[in-house]
Amino acid sequence: MNATRRTDAVLLLVALVWGSSYLAAKTATAALPVLAVLFARYAISAPACLALVTLRSRRSWTRAEFRVGSLLGVTQAAVLVLETYGVAHTSAANAGLIISLTIVLTPLLDRGGGRRLPRTFFLAAGLCVLAVGLLTAGNGLHAPRLGDALILAAAVVRAAHVTLVGRLTTGRRIDPLHLTTVQTALGSAVLLPAAVPSLPALAHSGAATWAQLGYLALFCSVFAFLAQTWAVQGTSATRASLLLGTEPIWAVAIGIALGGERFTLWAASGAVLMVGGTYWAQGIERRHRGASATGAREARPAVTPTGV
Repeated sequence: MNATRRTDAVLLLVALVWGSSYLAAKTATAALPVLAVLFARYAISAPACLALVTLRSRRSWTRAEFRVGSLLGVTQAAVLVLETYGVAHTSAANAGLIISLTIVLTPLLDRGGGRRLPRTFFLAAGLCVLAVGLLTAGNGLHAPRLGDALILAAAVVRAAHVTLVGRLTTGRRIDPLHLTTVQTALGSAVLLPAAVPSLPALAHSGAATWAQLGYLALFCSVFAFLAQTWAVQGTSATRASLLLGTEPIWAVAIGIALGGERFTLWAASGAVLMVGGTYWAQGIERRHRGASATGAREARPAVTPTGV
């Protein structure tokens, strides 16, 4: 396998893992309270990240890494709380599709330098909004279900989180693995008090539940982040964005194939519009960003770990 195909395969694997995280989280929350699931995920991720730092990193930590990591740890925890509560009350397929609104919302929040987005971007964003309406319609139009509304809120908070990541890390001496380690350690500390009543249930969980928690922590968080960081350095922004953008497609496929979920005609139409709209918006924003960076090489995609 040549280098290009190997990089493509890794990026597709990351998208698949993130897409599978919605069903894994939904299954785990059926066996345990949401806060117990979240605490376990953080508590497993934090020592894994610390072990990797110990093995890999040869430079000292900086104050900026602790300051920025602490702030981003709070926003990341807020996203995961909303996402996990949301996926517990909606389908894994819906969660994977609605959270992809982050791709559209982030450029609207990150308007550095006074850049005005093209009108076509707002047309693509409108398609995505229509897609959300169809996804939440079920057999007919009605108010969004609780789970869908929570995932929608998570997409908004995640877009703010991604924007903060860019603004707080640009131009600073910050190691991404150090940053992730601080965030996971903070998340563990913040969630521990709320998870205390659920710790006996967590301790007595079966092997299948612990396997799901380990998968969420080690594969959907630690592995996916490191693999993504490695892979995007060896390919173009366009290629990486297209491959990572298949995440909602994997979420739908896995939800239907393994979770036994079913799509109505309304929801299927919404799924098509959401995937098409986000790809369209992503392409417009990428071209606009490239045109604004005069004389610069093609920028790497501003991707951040998604999934649940």
